[in-house]
Amino acid sequence: MKLGNNSSSLGHLSYCSNIHAGESWREVSDNLKQYIPDIKASLSPNAAFGIGLRLSAQAATSLSDANNMQHFKSFLHNNDCYVFTINGFPYGPFHGTRVKEEVYLPDWKDPERLRYTNELADVFAQFLPTGQTGSISTVPGAFKANIRNQDDLNSMTELFVRHVAHLVQLEQQTGAHIVLAIEPEPCCFLETIEESVNYFTQHLFAPAACEQLAQLLNIGSSEALTLLRTHLTLCLDLCHAAVEFEQCKSCLDAISAAGITIGKLQISAGLRIKNVSKSQLGFLEPYLDSVYLHQVVEHNNGQVNRYTDLPDAIAALNKNAEPNNLPEWRVHFHVPIFMDTLAHFDSTQFFIREALAIHKHTPISEHLEVETYTWDVLPETLRSLPIEKAIERELTWVIDTLNA
Repeated sequence: MKLGNNSSSLGHLSYCSNIHAGESWREVSDNLKQYIPDIKASLSPNAAFGIGLRLSAQAATSLSDANNMQHFKSFLHNNDCYVFTINGFPYGPFHGTRVKEEVYLPDWKDPERLRYTNELADVFAQFLPTGQTGSISTVPGAFKANIRNQDDLNSMTELFVRHVAHLVQLEQQTGAHIVLAIEPEPCCFLETIEESVNYFTQHLFAPAACEQLAQLLNIGSSEALTLLRTHLTLCLDLCHAAVEFEQCKSCLDAISAAGITIGKLQISAGLRIKNVSKSQLGFLEPYLDSVYLHQVVEHNNGQVNRYTDLPDAIAALNKNAEPNNLPEWRVHFHVPIFMDTLAHFDSTQFFIREALAIHKHTPISEHLEVETYTWDVLPETLRSLPIEKAIERELTWVIDTLNA
């Protein structure tokens, strides 16, 4: 839904449909039909409701079928809905099976990631409202361990540039303006805001990338740089940033100073454990699951330790003697954003509040998307609400926070 008014726009707000299990287009379509009408009736009865759509590679190919596309357009029209953003991060299965580090595959070294993302843009162009910018969020290049040398880095950058060429040509053909939003995440090639800024400025916006795009489109280098800056943006996930102990205003200032656009602001919260001790480990057991990767960043007296998954952090804590100064852990486990405290722990909701307070006065992004995709693996105590009511409560919390 569109936030603000004609004189003060705060962008478009929705939730990401990756909360609903479903890899095929039929499953995605059935989920939209089941949940969207009631959520819209509750939150946006008199205005169009925006959808944050997640499409797997399988679903994107099916939606490109003319019959499926026409049925989807009819659904949007009949329910007064529109799509302004697509989650193109998970390529394959995302629920009910082991995802972990495989969620980043194929990564941006692999031409299949380019093919899939191009296809997402192609189908998006068919239902993106006229005059509306569309965003597609994607993996942070690759899992950090999978970028081994300069050749890997160059291959990844080349595919990003080739995708920009596709977006430019697609806009020329259809009028659809679509941007790619690269999403930093703990333990990935793009992990911190500093790493992200460096990659954008030293590689994606660098002369070599400009020359590549100029050759692909037969344009000048100056125009190529403008197009790279226009179509390559950042997806700022607030859970990820908080887990990395970023400072909200300073990281936003660094992104802006580098001339990087935030194509999507993902509103999400993670776990915060202020003083970690062995006595608390039993309370973490409900957060251990075999599906998703739950990276941990530990701060203690200026020292930073990173763990690829929550069991790794627990094992390290058990192995060593209890420190005199107890560290703080922040865990990449998306929890409901309307919860500040979670029984024995806290959430990183404070970081969302800081970002939204800034957004009220200086909009961070045109696209805001709540992304609590972990609903089916949350501890039972955190998912007492039916999923549609939880979605409504999260979106209402964002609206109320912006209006406070």
